[in-house]
Amino acid sequence: MTFKRPTSAGWVTLAIAGLCVAGLVDVAFAEDAPAAAAAAAPVPNKGDTAWMLVSSALVLMMSVPGLALFYGGLVRTKNMASVLTQVFAIVAMVGVVWTLYGYSMAFTDGGSMTAWVGGFSKAFLHGVDANSTAATFSNGVVIPELAYFVFQMTFAMITPALIVGAFAERIKFSAVMLFVLLWVTFIYFPIAHWVWYIAAPDDVAAAAKALAAAGDAAAKTAAQAKLDEVTGAVGWLAGAGALDFAGGTVVHINAGIAGLVGAVVVGKRTGYGKELMAPHSLTMTMIGAALLWVGWFGFNAGSNLESNGVTALAFVNTMVATAGAALSWLLCEWAVKGKPSLLGICSGAVAGLVAVTPASGLAGPIGALVLGLIVSPVCLFFVSTVKNALGYDDALDVFGVHCIGGIIGALGTGILVNPALGGVGITDYTNITGNNAGTYDFATQMLAQIKAVVATLVWSGVGSAILYKVVDVIVGLRPTVEQEREGLDITDHGERAYNY
Repeated sequence: MTFKRPTSAGWVTLAIAGLCVAGLVDVAFAEDAPAAAAAAAPVPNKGDTAWMLVSSALVLMMSVPGLALFYGGLVRTKNMASVLTQVFAIVAMVGVVWTLYGYSMAFTDGGSMTAWVGGFSKAFLHGVDANSTAATFSNGVVIPELAYFVFQMTFAMITPALIVGAFAERIKFSAVMLFVLLWVTFIYFPIAHWVWYIAAPDDVAAAAKALAAAGDAAAKTAAQAKLDEVTGAVGWLAGAGALDFAGGTVVHINAGIAGLVGAVVVGKRTGYGKELMAPHSLTMTMIGAALLWVGWFGFNAGSNLESNGVTALAFVNTMVATAGAALSWLLCEWAVKGKPSLLGICSGAVAGLVAVTPASGLAGPIGALVLGLIVSPVCLFFVSTVKNALGYDDALDVFGVHCIGGIIGALGTGILVNPALGGVGITDYTNITGNNAGTYDFATQMLAQIKAVVATLVWSGVGSAILYKVVDVIVGLRPTVEQEREGLDITDHGERAYNY
């Protein structure tokens, strides 16, 4: 969950002040406490539930078929089936792993380790059923926990699938599967916990209410301890105040740096720089890009976890930022190369989607548009000039689009959340008296965003390098030169994407 956490003192002040304003704390509060405790638990709204299930389906569509077709069209014919299989298999395997232990690692209290990783209290979906609920960003609003579980599952599915584009056409299928299994366990689940795990607003409100109702010193001490416990159950970067509404850090920077490391460790494709390696089907790539754009509305707007005005804001921001980035890339490439290209506008659209992701529910539409216009020239510079200068073979530009676009989006979020620039402002997400209780400070917020970016780059970059080496020792990373030249469709899978 993408909550902005104030300081512990701020939690108490905001929560109690909110209760007072709402008329929930008064001289008769102690008498009303038993009745309040007996009040019925919040019931999921059918509209919110439907929206979250639709959003989950949209995000799944981003992976299969969206990302699969986008990547598949960019490789040579002899590797089309290989890329499709890799993406599809990753989605399936991560879905299983998420169900067995991933959800628990990402979204439960890890005890003394809760700042870094969750525990196993919900492994094998223990305690998760049709009656359990998950909190949203609004106090008193919940959704079925199964809906939250499957929505977050789709994020876990697509993130490692993004990585394979960096070393496409020259890695063994067995290596991909083993690497992804290790990577989601040691890299993705902890980072998701760092950024998105925090106590539910309802729990904070309940603890603050109990503190306000405490009648004597002993009761106040116990209630304060409970409030401290609740507000202390938070992921490391969430507690630092880092903002990532829908996954710019958790998904794109994380996958992008892992892709760059993989491209370097695996090495260049045989014949790279000497042979033509043009995309075999820009038609497929365009279809994939279009599916990504449509599915991304579930990715971003769904991350609000309910259907309200913020959902609409994230939806609109996703639309305008993507349009601006697609046009910006097209015009930049046209100016530099003299011709506008389909690949360029598709790449720009994806860059815009990546950049707006962390800011989607936090920036205003004009800010999102500016972000889209800015991100494309920067990403274009990295996928052309920087990549050529450094000589790494990031086959499908995972680093140049996803990591760089994610960094721009993460840092841009720290700026565009400013109410003076049309942003929503910093919120306490207990939503007791309103949704804009915090105070925006540029320096503080930017330091939090930089911390999240650097932490993700280091953990994912170093961790991925280690995991690639482990996989290389166990099963080997690359096929033989002969197998690579024949194509992975045949050598890995014994089939071709096309038989004509």
